[in-house]
Amino acid sequence: MTTDVRRSRWRAVPAARMHLWLMLVLTFTTGINDAVGYLGLDRVFTGNMTGNVVILGMALVGDTGLPVLGPALALVGFMVGAAGSGRVLRTTIDPWGARTTWLLAVVALVMFGLAGLLAVAGNHPEQSVMVTTTTLAAAAMGMQAAVARHIAVKDVTTVVVTSTITGLAADSWFGAGRPGSTARRVLAVVLILLGATAGAAALQLHLGAGLALAGVLIAVVAVVGELHARPTRRATPA
Repeated sequence: MTTDVRRSRWRAVPAARMHLWLMLVLTFTTGINDAVGYLGLDRVFTGNMTGNVVILGMALVGDTGLPVLGPALALVGFMVGAAGSGRVLRTTIDPWGARTTWLLAVVALVMFGLAGLLAVAGNHPEQSVMVTTTTLAAAAMGMQAAVARHIAVKDVTTVVVTSTITGLAADSWFGAGRPGSTARRVLAVVLILLGATAGAAALQLHLGAGLALAGVLIAVVAVVGELHARPTRRATPA
């Protein structure tokens, strides 16, 4: 198969399908991040903010042994990251523009930087290092979530699957009988589960291994998305 044929087939993939695949990969990375944060970094979710809100609510009772500072700062970091991405993308019309690529590249760089920080700190870092890591990772996940919201792949937010599971059950044969998006919903749930499994397994190697893996996958998503979208952007009049 010649290079031109491969290139034409690559460009022939509909944008909606490509975006779905790429958002599913990002969903997998969220599972990795949440597993690392919860199991390795003092029970803090960096992608699933619902989990942090619940943890904080239970911690208010007192004497629960649950963390307060980490989840609280993760919430703030996530919101700051999402707000920053929203600001950057506010004038972008295309689902995948150059700014989309750069934002995901920043998310990947944050993952690599945090993996490096944990490599230096070791498998038993100080509390300050753990809080810094979870706060910055949550900010990166907030950026990623805002990018996914801009790309707007139905039923795939990349950071949570509660609404996806709701839709899966409500529209199933047992519910409203509208199973049109069943496959993507199932994939989103399975991939975040597999991501959490991969993140937990990576902790057996090193505390930062999971974040490094997430960084690689996010970087691949950024590159693939840019290469697929660039010819269309160039062909579109300014």
